[in-house]
Amino acid sequence: GIGDCPIPGLDARARLLARLSSRSALASDFHLLMERASGSGRGDFRAAVIDENCLARSSSSARAKLYKELKGRYLLDDQHPLFAAFLTEWRTFHSDQDRAQLAYVLLVLNDRTVAVTSCEWLFPHLRKSTSELRVGDLESFYRSLGKHNHPEVNQWSTETLKRVAQHYLASVRDFGFASGGSKKIAVRPFIQPAPVRLLLRALHIAGMSQAYIINHSVFQILGIAPSEVVDVLSELSRQGALRFRMQADVIELSL
Repeated sequence: GIGDCPIPGLDARARLLARLSSRSALASDFHLLMERASGSGRGDFRAAVIDENCLARSSSSARAKLYKELKGRYLLDDQHPLFAAFLTEWRTFHSDQDRAQLAYVLLVLNDRTVAVTSCEWLFPHLRKSTSELRVGDLESFYRSLGKHNHPEVNQWSTETLKRVAQHYLASVRDFGFASGGSKKIAVRPFIQPAPVRLLLRALHIAGMSQAYIINHSVFQILGIAPSEVVDVLSELSRQGALRFRMQADVIELSL
């Protein structure tokens, strides 16, 4: 079961954190770190950022702060099952699109706020062409969450709420899910194999059954409706990116 779900983005009981209030997703820094770190253990990433200054920050305090923020967003520990799953896909798929979507999926799965925002607020925008993403609309969405399922959002200040919204929108643009500067337009991405595979691995880690996986709402973060998951998996199976077969009630799904 999902009782002790190690993946906040899939845990319906997880609190919404205002992690993005300080900075955006730091997507380019994370990509550079993945390329420049000598290994994939917690100590390797820490050494790369703090000791080797591979991300070119001017002071030790700036490097320490950056490492803490990157670790909060992306785990940076190959002993964590989710990051280990991410690493497997990162090492297998090398295209910029695959890797941008992989980093986005990792961020979503590690942060319930980003997961809820992408599943519930971004998804309808991804389904409509040239849909504008407005900070004010996202702020209203967070306020409505505070009134209903997530009272912890009511503790965020007005400034915090605005900064989370601004940094979320900057982040999805950096990952390729929006275009534009001050005016951002949603971009529905071409579905790459790597992010779908990582979502499947995460759902498996969280203890989901295959019957539950093929209708799961988390695929909405990639613009895929639950009713379309089977078609997407079938297409990726035809491409050889995974193995999927469904006959009557029997589901065969493997990576």
